[in-house]
Amino acid sequence: MVIKRGLYLICGLCSLALGLLGIPLPILPTVPFILLAAFCFARSSERLHQWLMNHPWFSEALADWDKKRAIRKGLKRKAYIVSGLSFAVSIALVPLIWVKVMLVCCAIGLGLYLRQIPELED
Repeated sequence: MVIKRGLYLICGLCSLALGLLGIPLPILPTVPFILLAAFCFARSSERLHQWLMNHPWFSEALADWDKKRAIRKGLKRKAYIVSGLSFAVSIALVPLIWVKVMLVCCAIGLGLYLRQIPELED
């Protein structure tokens, strides 16, 4: 049990770090990493889970997801815009055609996933 909690803690910390990096870097999505961090912290560290759930930047979105399994319309719109811009820039900069095709497929997959998430009014 200790090893499992340790793995969840490490995964949560790595996810939190990637989520925080995703705030200034458009190539990394913030929300999925923060959701994963909350999931991992809930299984490894009550203190870190409470800190994340009460953090001023993330608490509202995490509470919406936890209680209603939905995100606010404005947050979803931002996710579409930032992800779209990030994929567009990446596709424009990558010289290899197979990587461009892979990026287009990933962008379509992300768009379809975001589309199926229920929305809450702002």
